[in-house]
Amino acid sequence: MKKLALSITTAFLLLFIVPAAQAATGVPPTTTTASKPAPSAQAEVLKGRLKEIKATDKSNMSASEKKQLRKEKRAVKKELRAVSGGVYISAGALIVVLLVLLILT
Repeated sequence: MKKLALSITTAFLLLFIVPAAQAATGVPPTTTTASKPAPSAQAEVLKGRLKEIKATDKSNMSASEKKQLRKEKRAVKKELRAVSGGVYISAGALIVVLLVLLILT
């Protein structure tokens, strides 16, 4: 019974960890410090562009222009996540890790 629980836990752990490792962009994880680091200039430019996109009047745009704007917004958000760095963990992976810790202790 213990082997079954261990194998199921390992399967769930691999289910959540492996896709996250494959999606990594190659940016080394940063360590957290007591004070927040100053945002980079590139991050500020990207945030400004997102504000411009949000403030844009979309009522008189064609469908293709709106689609292009949505694609640009997604690309900017993706780049902003890459620039900001940090380590993110999904809720499912966090639950699995906690379960593994509880089972092993």
